Amino acid sequence: MNDKLLSFLGICLRAKKLVIGADICVQSAQQGKSCLILYAEDFSANSLKKVAAAAQQHRVGIMNTHRTKEELSLALGRLCGVLSVEDEGFAKKLIAMLETEQGGDLYDKIQG
Repeated sequence: MNDKLLSFLGICLRAKKLVIGADICVQSAQQGKSCLILYAEDFSANSLKKVAAAAQQHRVGIMNTHRTKEELSLALGRLCGVLSVEDEGFAKKLIAMLETEQGGDLYDKIQG
């Protein structure tokens, strides 16, 4: 795998610091476990509204991975459109990776 972000997400999953699925991400935010929510660029708009509302309510950053559901799913070994990072260090690293990928200051564009 050549994509560093997808490889790093795999590490997060193996460390059990990543949960996958809209309902589980909402629960993670509500329980105060979520540090960052990431979603696929082709994630359902209706599902995204629910996840984004929970993220905003519980002050959790939410970002687009700029990867498709298929790319995320292949990298993580299961169907994935949205995921919650439950470790602050991993979350900071993922934010930095996405900022670098987009040329900086992407953090200002985080919804939530």
